Amino acid sequence: MTDAQKSNRREFLKKGLSVGLVAGGAFILGKPDFLAAKDTTTNIPDLVAVKNGEPDAMFKKAIQLMGGMGQFVKKGQTVVVKPNMGFPRKPEVGATTNPLLIKTIIESCYSAGAKKVYIFDNVVSPTSGNARNCYKISGIEDAARAAKAIVIPLDDFNYREVKIPGGKTLKTADVHSLILDSDVFINVPVLKHHGSTQLSIAMKNMMGIVKNRMAYHLTGLDQCIADFCMYKKPDLNVVDAYRVLMSHGPAGPRDGNTPNVEMKKTLLMSRDIVAVDAAAAKIFGKNPEDISYIKIGHQQKVGNMNLKELKIVTYAM
Repeated sequence: MTDAQKSNRREFLKKGLSVGLVAGGAFILGKPDFLAAKDTTTNIPDLVAVKNGEPDAMFKKAIQLMGGMGQFVKKGQTVVVKPNMGFPRKPEVGATTNPLLIKTIIESCYSAGAKKVYIFDNVVSPTSGNARNCYKISGIEDAARAAKAIVIPLDDFNYREVKIPGGKTLKTADVHSLILDSDVFINVPVLKHHGSTQLSIAMKNMMGIVKNRMAYHLTGLDQCIADFCMYKKPDLNVVDAYRVLMSHGPAGPRDGNTPNVEMKKTLLMSRDIVAVDAAAAKIFGKNPEDISYIKIGHQQKVGNMNLKELKIVTYAM
């Protein structure tokens, strides 16, 4: 190694790359936060975790470590970016995806050559006045429009029925037509507490692309969540764990009390929806095997919740 190469390597390590391509990840699995970095340009990781930055900066670093947005979005393609904006809550509550993160993802898609970027969410009660304010109050609508995304209004949804191959409980589902017709699907949930499933993350965020999401609750919520992922898996999952709602989820307190929010300042990224949920569970303080839909998804081979088997890069900003 030349003196210049040694100097570059020292400078690279100083900037905070925590872990190279290793089994497991430092601040996910509780290992030391610093190990020697390896080149990631030709060996794309299974999962990237970035912490201690703002949502836009963490996303930019994560997508760089994943090989760039060009790995997922090609010139002329149409993209759906699906946040969690299912509740009329301000970003400070932690019940919805961070709007700055959504804006940055949309901009990244266009920079990669996307022709159109769409954004929508099937909110919990689309007929109620408050629900119709979810887009606006969350800050996501304004952020998306600022990035030139096409925001699909609640009263302009179109669904088509699909069959769920291998579904144990969920045999069919009415899926938003944009998901079926677009080239790329990017799933952007917020990590938060959930009263029924313990956690709401990437797999559960998929409920926002089906029509009758409340039917899941009547037939077996965790199994339906896992079953649907056998039909459709996003091209990329980006978990917003910047501001994490630790209780009273998924909507946050309804009585005006201050929400129980922890500033985790973390972002997770993976093609594997089960793996990214397993890592998010760890960030929250839960064991992935204790979250039923994650365990079922692993058992049904939707993805891999065994983080020690994965190539993970972690980066501390």
